Amino acid sequence: MCKKISYYTLGCKLNYSETSTISRIFSQAGFEKVDFEQGADVYVINTCSVTEHADKKCRKVVQQALKFSPNAFIIIIGCYAQLKPEEIVKIPGVDVVLGAAEKFQLLDIIQNFEKRTKPEIYVSDIQHVNSFTDAYSIGDRTRSFLKIQDGCDYNCSFCTIPLARGESRSDTLENVLHNAKKIIEQGVKEIVLTGVNIGDYGKNVPHTFFELIQAIDELDGSFRVRISSIEPNLLNSQIIDFVAKSKHFMPHFHIPLQSGNNEILARMQRRYKRELYQERVEYIKSVMPHACIGVDVIVGFPSESEAHFLDTYQFINELDVSYLHVFTYSERENTKALNIKPVVPFAERKKRNRMLTILSEKKRRYFYEQHLDKTYHVLFEQELEGNNMVGFTENYIKVEAPYDPLCVNEIIPVQLEKVLPEGNVQGKMILQEPVYHTTVHE
Repeated sequence: MCKKISYYTLGCKLNYSETSTISRIFSQAGFEKVDFEQGADVYVINTCSVTEHADKKCRKVVQQALKFSPNAFIIIIGCYAQLKPEEIVKIPGVDVVLGAAEKFQLLDIIQNFEKRTKPEIYVSDIQHVNSFTDAYSIGDRTRSFLKIQDGCDYNCSFCTIPLARGESRSDTLENVLHNAKKIIEQGVKEIVLTGVNIGDYGKNVPHTFFELIQAIDELDGSFRVRISSIEPNLLNSQIIDFVAKSKHFMPHFHIPLQSGNNEILARMQRRYKRELYQERVEYIKSVMPHACIGVDVIVGFPSESEAHFLDTYQFINELDVSYLHVFTYSERENTKALNIKPVVPFAERKKRNRMLTILSEKKRRYFYEQHLDKTYHVLFEQELEGNNMVGFTENYIKVEAPYDPLCVNEIIPVQLEKVLPEGNVQGKMILQEPVYHTTVHE
């Protein structure tokens, strides 16, 4: 009898691509994938170390899995597993912990899936993790996350990712194109290029990131491509100009800022100053006025005074960006930031987070309002409560329209009508037949 298996993913798009790939490995071995609540024989939990309280989140997911299936075999993988395996095996119910080098070999490592009397750890030293394993997500949603790069050489003072994923390394251009073609052939309409530091693509392979996106743009089919988070010092005018004129790449950039104050940027060991960031934003808007620009920012970094924070707030307020992802700084073991003083009180960190979250809401609404009464092409993804469905325009405006099952996973021309109270935009479908088109009507 085949075993039932379920998955839970914490963290980033890269984790989702890897969970989906591991799911295919198990399916090929005869395991039956079921929903988390159905009570599986095996649970694979893919963890994150970037989010605060990784231990609490992992523990809670394990508890929920055992609630649905008390005798389930529990496997923990991901960044938290690489960094703190000894901490994880103390969580009641965990059977096996696998590190960055081991997670894709889990069927070879785990000889049977019977509950362990003592948890097992298979985690190599991260310095020995230097090979690239490709991954992409299929079947979980309308878009696919395609892994093109892994690891990071930047060593920012607040970040544990180099310790969890190792040095920067890339997939070959040929294999990326091979996987992209497989994704397109399965009817997926949008590919998101993912990695830890994708602008650094090209380490250990004879191609650059620019050459890669050029090659992807030449693929046949009705599909869209988005570039996930890319460092401002690696996002050059050549890439921006290409996206502006490409067939498949969307006018949407997510660019980490982390701080709008140069003193704090230096202490974070970021590789740019805010002036460069501003130049990138202004250049994008000069060639793509309709482009969506998302920003990552960290509040409460050690030594960030109120003056530093207000400098960041004012800098972002004056930038022509569309939304923010706001992170409250949390201490991480083995990072240089632990030695930076003074420490910002937690109450002050939360206050700064609230201020920037409100600013993000204002930025997003203003961005949405600039595009009302215009026609864009929406890739509809899912049904909402209330007989509506949602999807995203080329420039990442979230749109609601009356539910039509024939329009799910299709790209439909939609006129944007108004911003709804919950923040999405109400859209009116222009044509009922799916049409693929990338032109934006200004």
